[in-house]
Amino acid sequence: MSMSDVQGGPGQIGLGDAAQDRAFFGHPRGLSTLFFSEMWERFSYYGLRALLILFMTASVANGGMGLDVATAGAVYGTYTAMVYLMSVPGGWLADKVFGQRKAVLYGGVLIACGHFSLAVPVNGFFPLGLVLIVLGTGLLKPNISAMVGQLYAAQDERRDAGFSIFYMGINMGGFLGPLITGYLAQNAGFRTMLEGWGMDPNNAWHWGFGAAGVGMTLGLIQYVRGGGTLGTAGVEAGGAPTTELATKFRKQALTYGAIAVVVLLLAAMANATGIITVTPLLIRDVAGYSLLVITVVFFGMLFTDKSWTAQERGRLWIIFVFFVAVAIFWSVFDQAGSTLNLFADRNTENTLFGFEFPSAWFQSLNSLFIIMFAPLFAMVWIKLGPRQPSSPVKFAMGLIGAAAGFWIMALAAMQSGPGNTLVSPMWLVFVYLVHTWAELCISPVGLSSMSKLAPAKIVGAMMGVWFLGASVGNFFAGQMSAYYEEMSLVQLFGVVSLMPMIAGIIMYLCAKRITEMMGGVR
Repeated sequence: MSMSDVQGGPGQIGLGDAAQDRAFFGHPRGLSTLFFSEMWERFSYYGLRALLILFMTASVANGGMGLDVATAGAVYGTYTAMVYLMSVPGGWLADKVFGQRKAVLYGGVLIACGHFSLAVPVNGFFPLGLVLIVLGTGLLKPNISAMVGQLYAAQDERRDAGFSIFYMGINMGGFLGPLITGYLAQNAGFRTMLEGWGMDPNNAWHWGFGAAGVGMTLGLIQYVRGGGTLGTAGVEAGGAPTTELATKFRKQALTYGAIAVVVLLLAAMANATGIITVTPLLIRDVAGYSLLVITVVFFGMLFTDKSWTAQERGRLWIIFVFFVAVAIFWSVFDQAGSTLNLFADRNTENTLFGFEFPSAWFQSLNSLFIIMFAPLFAMVWIKLGPRQPSSPVKFAMGLIGAAAGFWIMALAAMQSGPGNTLVSPMWLVFVYLVHTWAELCISPVGLSSMSKLAPAKIVGAMMGVWFLGASVGNFFAGQMSAYYEEMSLVQLFGVVSLMPMIAGIIMYLCAKRITEMMGGVR
């Protein structure tokens, strides 16, 4: 599960006596509240993601929307890109208006309403549901993670371990969500059960969406009931950076976020009243150009500021290099929900030891492998100490690993052949394993490097770079699925592997120079 799901906030005492509170596995009680709230939120998000492109491309006769893959990919890519992008204005609103405590609550309510909108078996509710989830996630995602940091005093040595525990909660939710929603939406036995109850079995998709809404509701209940354990964490607004440049970044983020919300609402109203026809491809184009403009403006503001020292300006160039690498990585890795999901559904024999399982269950593998291997990777880096690879080399390893996953997919596609023969599920299991190892090389390293390289006066704003990189990557991950029916799968997976492979080789060859420009940051 992507480390863009975690964002640390400044250390401060959120409880009356944080140093003495060890009620939750040696950590403050408030960590349990945030752990389970975030677990259920991620349950809902990844539970929906596992079904989204499958529902849109399923025939109307089977309860789906009957969209072609290109259109469905446009919707999927735009939705996942906006989820990450809205985290930037979501953090600003919490800092300046609501406070993080209320922002998380309001975000969770919007997310639950979005999932329950999708649970209504009327296609008109579909875009409304996605918009509500985008807006809600933008409020909840950056702020619940920041509150974790506020449970600890600035020098509390338990803080990093606390985030590790919190990260396990994220992956528990990411593991369970697709299992539950996939069963409800795709299991033949459950569809037969619905028919026995006198219900339309083709509405099973919406039971899956409803389960995601129930998960978010459970998270809200947990959050409200456990509010007393959080002390003062996230109560007050006013935590935004105070430097002029950082404030400018935040205002730009809010401006673009507000414009995006207004455009979405006006488009929905115009479409509903018949004034104009808003197509998914039009929305995709608008989102793509918007991401391009935001990226150019963001880095343009950075590099035209004349207050940087020579070392700071050099580090800003490294941040830009890492941004490009991160965007390329997510554009490949996050095809888990698009091209890999389609391959699992259409080209894979979803049986193991005689047990037939829903194709959506493959979406749980990344979280499972993260839980298994994240502690091992951490131990290896600690064991190697100063001998461990530098950040640029780890980036190169992650990029090449992402490419390697699609080499495996190309081999699987060869096994499938032109007749779309179903292949063993072990192909996808191995791909998700390799991609998880790649993620563990690049994601936590990238998040840490961004925070260390950023000049002191814009550390908070630099988190926007991370979310922007994830947004750009997710957008292109969705668009690549448009070629699923236009190219042979061998060609498609081969093309997908090229960019991360080239970027990884360049990063490796330039690693020494990049490390020097980092000025001592590893």
